[in-house]
Amino acid sequence: MSSTAFTFPGQGSQAVGMGKDLAATYPEARAVFQEVDEALGERLSATMFEGPEDILRLTENAQPALMAVSLAVIRVLQARGVSLAAHAGFVAGHSLGEYSALCAAGTFSLSDAARLLRTRGQAMQKAVPVGHGAMAALLGLDLETARAVAAEAGQGEVCDVANDNAPGQVVVSGATAAVERAVEIARGRGAKRALLLPVSAPFHCSLMQPAADAMAAALAEVEMRPPVVPLVANVLAAPIRDPDEIRRRLVEQVTGVVRWTESVTWLTTAGGVDTLVELGTGKVLTGLARRIAPEAAAQAVGTPADIDAFVAQLTA
Repeated sequence: MSSTAFTFPGQGSQAVGMGKDLAATYPEARAVFQEVDEALGERLSATMFEGPEDILRLTENAQPALMAVSLAVIRVLQARGVSLAAHAGFVAGHSLGEYSALCAAGTFSLSDAARLLRTRGQAMQKAVPVGHGAMAALLGLDLETARAVAAEAGQGEVCDVANDNAPGQVVVSGATAAVERAVEIARGRGAKRALLLPVSAPFHCSLMQPAADAMAAALAEVEMRPPVVPLVANVLAAPIRDPDEIRRRLVEQVTGVVRWTESVTWLTTAGGVDTLVELGTGKVLTGLARRIAPEAAAQAVGTPADIDAFVAQLTA
């Protein structure tokens, strides 16, 4: 089964009701949500299950919430005999999903992962005053063209490629005026669509340096163990296992590009992976996997029905 990689979703996959069916069905899931609530000193689970949506969407809540659901799925699978070491060759996560991947692989404790993501969400929100930063999706442009658009749009302001999500799906991030210029330039360069994203801060660009500094300080205080299987890191699109390097790459990741297309390509070529299993809320990474590596199998495991089907698959 080492030809399988487990992947973990990033921000944008959150939705009111996330994890509720898992908590209702499995004691292992309830225990995860309770431990996260205790680590944060508040009932994040209540916001996850019942909303309100605007509170859940806040970066400082969405990040630990998404991790909690991914870890609930992992713990339920583990209770049914699915072990990361035996059933996956690699883990990878999209942005905050790297923390979920590392927690699942034993690098962080669940409580530490929750607190780190709360710190990360708060630091990312505080790094740039609201309204001063933006992100935009440039659809239908290749990565090189998107880079050229960002460079042309900068005009002395920050405009960086933030996410290379899939072929023809690149996100830019930076100062609001520069990102607005990038949208216009991209339309002139043949983008199918170019649109501003409903985000509260310009993630994965150099404006996030204050948040990177905050994460360097927070990660320095946390015990980290080597993951049981390698992590394919966002900023490298290559596997790593050494805790000191993981710490360094997680700091780089705050301002760096999420190299998701390259990460999935590495997994399905050099990594020998033929099955990508997304654990947690939603199916965003499963959709991206089908575009990046159509020859690989891709599935999402996030509901009780998904879990039953996946366990049955493994034991068939």
